[in-house]
Amino acid sequence: MSKRMISRRNFLGEASCAALGSTAFLSSVLNLGMINAISARPHIIGSSGDYKAMVCILLAGGADTHNFLVPTEASEYLSYQNTRGALALDKNNPNHLTDLGVNINGKSYAVHAGMSRVKDLFSANKLSFVSNIGTLIEPIANKTEYENGLKKLPLGLYSHNDQIMQWQTSVPQSRSAVGFGGRISDILHDMNTIPNISMNISLDGKNRFQTGNQFNEYSISNSTDESNIGFKGLPSWWSNSGYSNDLKNGAINNIVEQQYSNIFHQTMGTLTSQTAESIEIFRNAFANVVPLTTSFSDTTLSKDLKKMAEVISVRSKLGANRQIFFTTFGGWDHHDNVLGNQNNMLPVLSNALAEFNDALNEIGMADDVVTFTISDFARTLTSNGNGSDHAWGGNQIVMGNPIQGGQIFGSYPSLALTNNDLNVSDRGRMIPTTSVDEFYAELALWYGASPNDLAYILPNICNFYSPSGCPADVPSNYMPIGMFS
Repeated sequence: MSKRMISRRNFLGEASCAALGSTAFLSSVLNLGMINAISARPHIIGSSGDYKAMVCILLAGGADTHNFLVPTEASEYLSYQNTRGALALDKNNPNHLTDLGVNINGKSYAVHAGMSRVKDLFSANKLSFVSNIGTLIEPIANKTEYENGLKKLPLGLYSHNDQIMQWQTSVPQSRSAVGFGGRISDILHDMNTIPNISMNISLDGKNRFQTGNQFNEYSISNSTDESNIGFKGLPSWWSNSGYSNDLKNGAINNIVEQQYSNIFHQTMGTLTSQTAESIEIFRNAFANVVPLTTSFSDTTLSKDLKKMAEVISVRSKLGANRQIFFTTFGGWDHHDNVLGNQNNMLPVLSNALAEFNDALNEIGMADDVVTFTISDFARTLTSNGNGSDHAWGGNQIVMGNPIQGGQIFGSYPSLALTNNDLNVSDRGRMIPTTSVDEFYAELALWYGASPNDLAYILPNICNFYSPSGCPADVPSNYMPIGMFS
């Protein structure tokens, strides 16, 4: 049988719909013509001095972010306090809230006391918040449009399964299997110089965020190093280990390099071959990691971010000019004991972000990385007794030297239950005033995508933002987030 090596790009062109095959393509809102056009579009190959990375932290479960960022101006705080009731934090108690010391549009804000290191990063202009952000298909101006069905609503609104998916895919009208990071990788993968190494690195296994039509994530763990990655060799005490390993590697190569008559068999063989090659590249890269002097906490999130810093430090060994990292910090579904759980969990998040920032400074990459949080949804403003329930718009964190730090992007809403055009429930569920699409669009453009690529990366972007190729004018109520100067 003859051997035939095939690249993913050629495979896509030759096999068309059959190669995409799986349910990832069938559930996508994207059509083959768009994919082929994007595949054929040339991109500038990166250089060793042109590196950018995005780090996505999924706060799984739906974090009650109304206690992450709290208004402290007198009238705004009174609305917050009256609405939140037993869930409200005391602005005069330093064990509850830490004042950010800023005045934005005549309003002052504080963060949860467990986020003291986030406060320090904010004060140092290294971190900002995006306020009242959530999943949207199109802008919804008020509760009248919401209640009268005048605008399209996200599928399965307030559902964990749907909303956690939609934050990762930014396709709220469909249960898509293709994510934001995956679609970026589809079009910008050739900016990296080693084709078999994924642009997407996951510290949380398989995920939708990094799943593309052509490229998927490469999964590692926070304990991965050159000694425990990929196919294992035979034990050192095995007398014929060298010979046996040669036989094993030969057998693997023989299997994966064959030309199979069935296209799906060929696909699997190609992917297995590329995986074997990428394992060796990663093993060699990790052998060059210089131990960090930055001290990291003994939490899973801190360990994950430490491993990301190590991968970034050996980016040249991976041929990487662009990388997207993903991890999950779960356990935020606080239908009970919101305050107690946040007291325990927010310091973990805050410390991990600060430690990661310190490590990026240590390796000289703080100017090239943007880190951000996402979550299923925010929580109800009112208490269910001791917790809060599923809602919609909330606050998220974005960190890194490239952004404009010390800001609250978007529009922080009134948290009053009555006479509030954004509140669609007597429990306090807020219509987002900033869409996930708007947030992701600015990240994508900073990362290196062209305006022409945005309609592929974010299929609903023309409802919010008018890059090249959009048929409609910019909506009159659209205001750029302005995260990057």
